[in-house]
Amino acid sequence: MPRYCASCGRNFDKSAYSKTQWSKGDGVSRCSGCVHGRGGSNSSSTNATIDASQTARLNNASRASFENQALDNPFASGSFRWVAKGVYTEGNRAGEACVCKWFKTGGVMESHFYDTDIAASKEAIFLITKFNSKGCINKIVKVNLPEVWSFNQCTRQDFAGRKVLQEPFITNYQKFNSNTGWADDSLPWPRVMQALSHFTYHISNGQKLLCDLQGGVYTDGVVLTDPVVMSTTREYGPTDLGSNGISSFFAHHVCNEFCQSAWRRPRDQSAYFHRSAGTTMEQVPTRNSRAPMSRQF
Repeated sequence: MPRYCASCGRNFDKSAYSKTQWSKGDGVSRCSGCVHGRGGSNSSSTNATIDASQTARLNNASRASFENQALDNPFASGSFRWVAKGVYTEGNRAGEACVCKWFKTGGVMESHFYDTDIAASKEAIFLITKFNSKGCINKIVKVNLPEVWSFNQCTRQDFAGRKVLQEPFITNYQKFNSNTGWADDSLPWPRVMQALSHFTYHISNGQKLLCDLQGGVYTDGVVLTDPVVMSTTREYGPTDLGSNGISSFFAHHVCNEFCQSAWRRPRDQSAYFHRSAGTTMEQVPTRNSRAPMSRQF
């Protein structure tokens, strides 16, 4: 049976409340959005101290080491990349765990796809910084900003000179949503991620939507990696499903306690893609392609 939140006044079912809040009863319970942040409030206050440098999680290192066993047996993989775990050996993160990512055989191997990945991460940092600054929740969302590194000649011969995406390791890894409308919204943090995706569409005036959100939950917030940016101009590579991808997201999106009623939605909310937890890729027509925009941090 739905219940009105005592703070924001919106009507939610039991999943929008923690067990403790739900047990307090009707008229007293506060939804997770109001407990952990501003939730459905229309408050316009911002936190001006949040900037891109706090949203971006950098390598802050100049060298890393990967054991042969880690490269032969990647501990994780995505739809088109392998992921191996190593350790930073030089720089501010020396001694900390890291990962390198490279394309699977038969995948897109051109170096400009790495550039597109970095451009998507930078755009994600730009959009999420706005989300953080709005104070939508009382914790911070960060994004790993990868760099293109190369294995040197001192490593095993089959990896020497290979380019990889290098970034810090993320613990407590989970996937929150995909680029076709799938979402795990059973718990508060996954619902925050759904609201974040919705927010990015609103704040970009309907031009972009951040999705395929995955990462780790920490005590002070969430760290994301490999985000997908879908845009009306399809400038972020084969995982950018364009306007049809944005429509497919909203075909399945149900606003929750972390969304705000004023946030825009597209007119077309049709499901053009089969909803899948994996990352969907589609060839971008050459005539619609544009060079990814870069942002400096």
